[in-house]
Amino acid sequence: MEIVKWPFLKQDWGIEFESSKGAYLYTKDGRKVLDAAGGAIVSNIGYGREEVADAIARAVKNNSYILPPFLTPEREALLDELREHWLPPHLSRIHLSSGGSEANESAVKLAIQYQNSRGKPKKNIILTRSLSYHGTTLNMSGISGHQARKRGLESYVPEPITIETPYPLRCPLGKYHPDAKDYYLDDLKKTIKRLGANNIAALLMEPINGSSGGAISPPDGYWIEAQEILRANDILLIADEVMTGFGRVGYDFASNLYDIEPDILIAGKGMGGGYAAIGGTYSTDKIADSIQEAGYEVMFHTFAALPQSCAASTEVLRILREEKLCEKVNPLGENILQNLNSEIGQHPNVAEVRGKGLLIGIEIVEDKASLKPFDESKKITGQIMQKGLEMGVFLYPGGTGTYRDIICLGPAFTIGDEEIELMVKVLRDSINTVVQNN
Repeated sequence: MEIVKWPFLKQDWGIEFESSKGAYLYTKDGRKVLDAAGGAIVSNIGYGREEVADAIARAVKNNSYILPPFLTPEREALLDELREHWLPPHLSRIHLSSGGSEANESAVKLAIQYQNSRGKPKKNIILTRSLSYHGTTLNMSGISGHQARKRGLESYVPEPITIETPYPLRCPLGKYHPDAKDYYLDDLKKTIKRLGANNIAALLMEPINGSSGGAISPPDGYWIEAQEILRANDILLIADEVMTGFGRVGYDFASNLYDIEPDILIAGKGMGGGYAAIGGTYSTDKIADSIQEAGYEVMFHTFAALPQSCAASTEVLRILREEKLCEKVNPLGENILQNLNSEIGQHPNVAEVRGKGLLIGIEIVEDKASLKPFDESKKITGQIMQKGLEMGVFLYPGGTGTYRDIICLGPAFTIGDEEIELMVKVLRDSINTVVQNN
């Protein structure tokens, strides 16, 4: 009998896990692996919560599949949870999908439809950023600033139109330059002037870069001023919070952290905590009403808003709220950052340790002074991840190919001192082992 090959392309670090509980993964041979990344920065309440499994079972028995536009008790409960406890008041419209890529696609479609509905069909450019990631569909792959994930697709996918990603460590003016904010804001202004504001529909951005950049935060005040520039030019702001939403950075959303009000917001991973495939695109009445008055459709995805996914999401969000897990995120993150800076902050191959809450990035370089990266062929990130797995900790690989060798930490909000000590020790030892061999 022919063996089924999984995944589609062979990975050097392939491993088979049989079960998961709390913050740990368990192999068939009984090994225990700390998931220091929450999978793909997804898990927030930890694995194996019976309340969520029970909620899913009840939903499947009650409504296995109902066409997405119809209302069900499971959908209504999620809508109530989102509106009453999570979403900013100005984001009153909810469009559900099966995950982040679909949710980002929906957001871009809404922005284009909105501009068309206003009689402005030429406003159809979606600005993105030079270092970014918005999903794995063809369109999202094309407009993302992530070179590694569009290799072999360049002849087909759209060429992105980008502004520079604020990157304090690598600002062209110099590391952590005091004028970095103005430099990056000037780039936004120049890009709008070059393209023409009457041709730009929206800026799609991550308030804090996810794994593509490894938790890069912009200079203080950048996003407030950037939104003012966009509003002055009648350009929508779309916040991709697939990774940062629902408490990951210590706030309900990273937009709250920067005191901005996106016209459209996307969230996904933390919305279901890994228990369900679900994503959300949240927008304003102004945008939705304009699209409806023009007679346009906002098409649903077949498996969007599955009753069982809605039930899982409602339960995950309830647990986050009632157990006050989001309130633990900043203290936990500060503990990890403090330990990392103590252990590897001065390491000659660690360019920077950075992050907010429980989204943390560690950038590895060949030379700290010049920020010269290791040769891409060495696959340093993959080696560190593999070494971490051997030592009992899963570390998440980040970077875009152009900017590479970034390790991300994004554990569940339920970890304790024991898990923090283990992940820091293994990360330190993995980096030391790999760089010594290269």
